[in-house]
Amino acid sequence: MISAEPVLRLKNITKRFQGTVALKKVSMNVENGEILAVMGENGAGKSTLMKILSGLYPGSEMEGDIFLNGRPVIFHSPIDSENHGIAMIYQELNLELDLSVTENICLGRLPKNNFGLINWKAAEETAREALARLNTELDMALTVRNLSPSLQQLISIARALVRTPSILILDEPTSVLTQRETDHLMKIIRKLQDQGLSCIYISHKLDEVFDLCDRLVVLRDGFYVSEYRKKDGYDSTRIIKDMIGRNLDVMYPRRSGFSGAEILRVENLCVPHPTAYGKEIINDVSFTLNKGEILGLAGLVGSGRSETINAIFGSIPRKAGRIFMENEEVFIDSPMSAKKYGIGLLTEDRKKNGLVSTMSVCHNMTLTVLQKIRGSLLLNLDKEKEIAGEYFKKLKVKAPDLDTLVANLSGGNQQKVILSKWLITDLKVLLLDEPTRGIDVGTKSEIYRIINELADSGISIVMILSELPELLAVCDRFIVLGKGVVQAEMSREEATEVSILRASSNI
Repeated sequence: MISAEPVLRLKNITKRFQGTVALKKVSMNVENGEILAVMGENGAGKSTLMKILSGLYPGSEMEGDIFLNGRPVIFHSPIDSENHGIAMIYQELNLELDLSVTENICLGRLPKNNFGLINWKAAEETAREALARLNTELDMALTVRNLSPSLQQLISIARALVRTPSILILDEPTSVLTQRETDHLMKIIRKLQDQGLSCIYISHKLDEVFDLCDRLVVLRDGFYVSEYRKKDGYDSTRIIKDMIGRNLDVMYPRRSGFSGAEILRVENLCVPHPTAYGKEIINDVSFTLNKGEILGLAGLVGSGRSETINAIFGSIPRKAGRIFMENEEVFIDSPMSAKKYGIGLLTEDRKKNGLVSTMSVCHNMTLTVLQKIRGSLLLNLDKEKEIAGEYFKKLKVKAPDLDTLVANLSGGNQQKVILSKWLITDLKVLLLDEPTRGIDVGTKSEIYRIINELADSGISIVMILSELPELLAVCDRFIVLGKGVVQAEMSREEATEVSILRASSNI
């Protein structure tokens, strides 16, 4: 039950970064045994606030007061925050992939015997007990790299539980999970709540937040805006308006359709399995893509959706298959050759494969056209800024200027930079792998608007989205993958969540 005394109270928290105010006198409470959602657009200040609570940003570098169980505290480091009972699970899991389950859970807390050596038996028992709290049993000697994302997520939570926290912060914990894995995690979080743990939950998925959280707080542009309680009923329209500062009239803009001729044809594509030697994850896939069409690539996790588009793009090898552009066979063995034929790829992991985080917005935008901006000896920096500036304005990238470090942008604006990188080229086909993952509802609507405009301009798009309602709302036609082959092809009129899931499961 939630008690009268808040376990955590924040008062007038302000945080500045070189003249930019990221948080502006934010005050809020976390009640005992409560699951509290903190929501807002990318750049609203959620991550900054959580980094203050986790000690990543020291208390000496911010203004305001933090109270735990009524007592003032100052966090000088993550260890300091951890020692005060706060544990944070980041969106990018911070696991040692080549260590065992036991080693990961007890990392930094490995028990020692009387001789100062690690007591592996006690460590295994500690790790096993932490997993038992999560209704999970594992071989404790397994290497974490070989586990699914959902199990890696549970190991991160188990590691936090070993530190006996009173507050658990979860940042986009379901971004890489299937629906079944998400449902399991929700049950785990509720169980932890029953055990007296308070949770701060950050997610862009409204249905998830409405189902799980007792209360939600909305931040916008660094300010506290509003809060709502589950017992009073959540109004999605009102909450979205609070998040983005305006009414969101159309979440998924619809188009009248497409009428272009075939631009891309894939025949009998065969792709080796990324982890199982001698097997194929795709063994006979064929489909076509028309000019100006948005084609949805559907299927369950592990169906080979990402492998299909990466093989087309040349970033992973294909074992067999032919690719045709405008009825002429093309030979693509690298991303460079794909770019030559007018094919671009927005990858699933934008930070790992889509951006150079140590470079500016401008330099990231022009990575694909360095030949065009080359001077006699060096790059023509004026021409580079002219080209990048056009798309900076066209896609409405929210950043102080082109020289801003791309790592400092929100997820949605990073996606716009990657889109710009391809739009600057002679683009004909754009392959999109989870283009709205980890992006707030306002920016998500903006990304879909841009995608529609690209299709209307004649660019053809193949899109992968794990959120079926979004895929159904945006795409003109659907190819469903399963067991290495195309299980079904559906028009927009034929496709429903049930029909796509049935075809994906080969029922």
